[in-house]
Amino acid sequence: MTVPNLITILRLLLVPGVVLAMLQARWEWAFAGFLVAGVSDAVDGFIARQFNQRSQLGAYLDPIADKTLLVSVFVVLGYIGELPLWLVIAAVSRDGLIVCAVLLSTIIGNPVEMKPLLVSKVNTAVQILLACIVLAELAFGMGFGPLRLLLIILSGLLTVASAAAYLLGWLKHMSCNGKGTIQN
Repeated sequence: MTVPNLITILRLLLVPGVVLAMLQARWEWAFAGFLVAGVSDAVDGFIARQFNQRSQLGAYLDPIADKTLLVSVFVVLGYIGELPLWLVIAAVSRDGLIVCAVLLSTIIGNPVEMKPLLVSKVNTAVQILLACIVLAELAFGMGFGPLRLLLIILSGLLTVASAAAYLLGWLKHMSCNGKGTIQN
């Protein structure tokens, strides 16, 4: 058990607190929890790289913690009407389809190693920024004008582009009947 893994586990444990704060309209706490999670993600990555504490467990836990937080925040923001449902459905469906594709390829004996695509990294960054802006608006009464709408549209486009890129890579992998990765 490495220090980065412990930080990641703490980030996972923070998710229910952020969701509860959102559901109780305690926006300052929700924003703070989201911010702490983001900082802890950067810190655990830095420690893992700088002090050679990368681990197989961390390779699985880190993206799970990231996606659990982001999906949870998106779902609650959609539920309360702060994000359009079409965006929430697209984002959650994309993640679900990726997980299903990886599981299916593993079950049928043609496992695929997933590597984050550039479009996926940009999509995640835009989604994080969007969630942060919405939480900041709710917590501090800030107004970001048309930036929220721009990020919603950009997030929707990037979600579709990312899903398509992963799907094409997965289909290529499965049709070649070879072992490999889906990457840039």
